[in-house]
Amino acid sequence: MKPATWLSRLYLMIFVGLSSALFGLSTTVAQKQVRVEPPFWWVGMHESQLQLLVYGENIAQSKVQLDYPGVSLIGITRVDNPNYLFIDLALKPDIQHGKFTLNFLIDKKLKYHYTYELRQREPESAFRKGFDQSDVLYLLMPDRFANGNPLNDNHPEMIEKANRLNPSGRHGGDIQGINDHLDYFNELGVTTLWINPLLENNHPEFSYHGYAITDFYRIDPRFGSNADYVDLVDAAHKKGLKIVMDMILNHCGINHWFIKDLPMPGWIHQFPEFTRSNFRAETLTDPHAAKSDQNRMLQGWFDKHMPDLDQRNPYLRNYLIQNSIWWIEYANLDGIRLDTQPYPYAEMTSEWTARILNEYPGFNIVGESWLQREAMTAYFQKQSSPCAYFNSGMPVVTDFPLQGAVSRAFTEQEGWSEGMARIYMVLAQDFVYDNPYNTLIFLDNHDLNRYFNTIGNDLDALKMALTFLFTTRGIPQLYYGTELLMDGQEHLGHGDIRKDFPGGWKEDSLNAFTASGRSEAQNEVFNHLQQLLHWRKTNQAVHYGRLLHFLPENGVYTYFRILDNEVVMVMINNSKEKRDIDINRFSEITSGFIQANDVMSGEAVLLKNNVALSPRSARIFELK
Repeated sequence: MKPATWLSRLYLMIFVGLSSALFGLSTTVAQKQVRVEPPFWWVGMHESQLQLLVYGENIAQSKVQLDYPGVSLIGITRVDNPNYLFIDLALKPDIQHGKFTLNFLIDKKLKYHYTYELRQREPESAFRKGFDQSDVLYLLMPDRFANGNPLNDNHPEMIEKANRLNPSGRHGGDIQGINDHLDYFNELGVTTLWINPLLENNHPEFSYHGYAITDFYRIDPRFGSNADYVDLVDAAHKKGLKIVMDMILNHCGINHWFIKDLPMPGWIHQFPEFTRSNFRAETLTDPHAAKSDQNRMLQGWFDKHMPDLDQRNPYLRNYLIQNSIWWIEYANLDGIRLDTQPYPYAEMTSEWTARILNEYPGFNIVGESWLQREAMTAYFQKQSSPCAYFNSGMPVVTDFPLQGAVSRAFTEQEGWSEGMARIYMVLAQDFVYDNPYNTLIFLDNHDLNRYFNTIGNDLDALKMALTFLFTTRGIPQLYYGTELLMDGQEHLGHGDIRKDFPGGWKEDSLNAFTASGRSEAQNEVFNHLQQLLHWRKTNQAVHYGRLLHFLPENGVYTYFRILDNEVVMVMINNSKEKRDIDINRFSEITSGFIQANDVMSGEAVLLKNNVALSPRSARIFELK
């Protein structure tokens, strides 16, 4: 594409609110020093090549020099914008850690220099174990969890200032606030923290959620520093907790520095006028879909402040992949949650996943595959049979079909396909997955109605749903505040489903981190969860056992988790009447077992007798 054509396309976007200064039509950039990303790297990585994005005024005119044993300069790419260089380096397997200088000379004079560091990789880093079915993920939004350091609520470089009265504004929660409450997570019984994005989002509004990144290598200073994040991960590990980082490949923020001065035309998707995605991911799995609908899904923007990245560009694709690997190594992460998995091009996510797992074979990643049908969800998990022509490589996908069933099952009348049958029918389609046990299961999250609101504030329904969530197949995720009966409706604005955790701010009148700061009903649910989660930590059958379930009858759903001779039986009575269940119906599993111990009450039940179930309740048994 000719430069004139590129500029004309950029000019056509002005009417959506992008001024020439914002969008970077000028190529004169006042740079005091060169920017290099990744800012440093490690020796001992499996991938022997490293590509550096270098940014500086007219840097493309420069000659690049470096001298370091084991580092070879194998390629320099100059692109449309003269303020960019892409430098390809080859690193020998026996290279030693250390520093070297990148010199940039124009007319034989030194214009820029950058000291590049190759750090020593931790010997065990490649063998780290990611999260799995034995874990319970606790999803929290850092801005809304706890304000550990009020001094960083505002920052001179950041546009939006804290305003706790604004449901859509920044409230001041930060990394220190999470660090201060690590004991709370251990008390509750969760094992892994999934933290919504912490990277810089420098926008005048809606910057709190973290999904419009303006610097892929910098923690937002209102949350803390890069060092604070590393310290948080280290402190969490010392307390037996894992950390999952939320990453975005599909889009960034309009105020990102490379959006203000685009490297080349194909860095983002551009249109004659602002074009929003149709958000119809099902077009990607539909064999009859129109190409125009697929393109609108993949190329349209999420919003005017979220440019849609074009991952077909090999330089952008490599930039994003290296950034993810950089954070895993730098912060010693235990997992990644990939935002909006279907929206980047399939080739991108396949390569991204493969390169991460090549460096970290024991690592784990969950992709947000927000689709409403089982087969379409399975499409985005690796090697799923319905889509053998496409392999995403993604180990774990989000199970929205099961979430949809659970959101209705516990509050409706039992029927042929309603109530407990609704859950049964979703699980009966597990044959479409490569591994249905590698699905992230949940009641709600930061984009959905609060589950307690969905079920009409029904405490019995909540306790049954929680019992199901933490005993069925999959990797369970709990949204922060569920243990406190947090309420909220998505259609009232995301602020309503992302309220502050009471007690996270020193001025709060109630402190729900303590039992005395919780209501009687909150403590009832907290204690139920606490007992359930601490028991779950010790039970291998619930972690890794196969699921066997029986057709629901009279509102009662019974299922088993089986691992060798370790058997767990769960009975959920969704009816409003007491049920006495004849255990002989389950003799193919229970035969040979004499007694079952009720996990929650400690009661011993002889398996030759009927099992009594109170109305709208659940019981968990370990068979002995």
